[in-house]
Amino acid sequence: MISLTHITKRYRFGDTDFAALSDVSLSIGENEFVALTGPSGSGKSTLMNVLGCLDTPSEGEYRLDGAVVSGLDEAQLATVRNRKIGFVFQNFYLMPRMTALDNVAQPLIYRGIAPSRRRELATEALARVGLADRTRHRPNQMSGGQRQRVAVARALVGHPELLLADEPTGNLDSRTAAEILQLFAALHAEGQTVVIVTHDPDVAAACHRIVRLHDGRIAEDVSRQRDAVPRAPTVGGEPRGRAH
Repeated sequence: MISLTHITKRYRFGDTDFAALSDVSLSIGENEFVALTGPSGSGKSTLMNVLGCLDTPSEGEYRLDGAVVSGLDEAQLATVRNRKIGFVFQNFYLMPRMTALDNVAQPLIYRGIAPSRRRELATEALARVGLADRTRHRPNQMSGGQRQRVAVARALVGHPELLLADEPTGNLDSRTAAEILQLFAALHAEGQTVVIVTHDPDVAAACHRIVRLHDGRIAEDVSRQRDAVPRAPTVGGEPRGRAH
């Protein structure tokens, strides 16, 4: 599904070029459950932006679902993002005045889907993440874990080939984080391709394949047992975050 060949991404700061990614080659197959991890500055966020068609590489080729996307313009990339990629972010990015149903249906507007069909698909997506009884609730009426589930439902509503999550448990306590990881594991079991970008080793350990980056290069690519059970992420033995 994903094929990166000799990808380099450079940024220019004054008279200096900085390579955030250097000659990265990576393949991810359909229905894999992958963690992209590494310390701050390792290049994982840049790699996420390339995978999500939010940025284009300076060199190399990126194929998504067989199609070359590394040379597309902004309008073409926006179409790819809307139709092939579902995004989940650490901060949820829900519209506060909209209900869960309307938040989830939002991406479908840009596909020209009729309102009745949008509501139907959004209802199905919310049920899929265990929120069938929260369709009319607004974000401030839900817990952090529920808000993240709404964000996952929004990412899934268009039936994307790739579900790309950026630090999806970063604002959650350990118990809620484990529940969200279990949700990703369940979606993977249903056939969804899932890539999680994280600096947290416990979150990475919940995935079946761990790709570690260091200084813009792939330092390690390890596959794990597929029966691994997600563990609750902690820092110093204490639950993270305050959202429940």
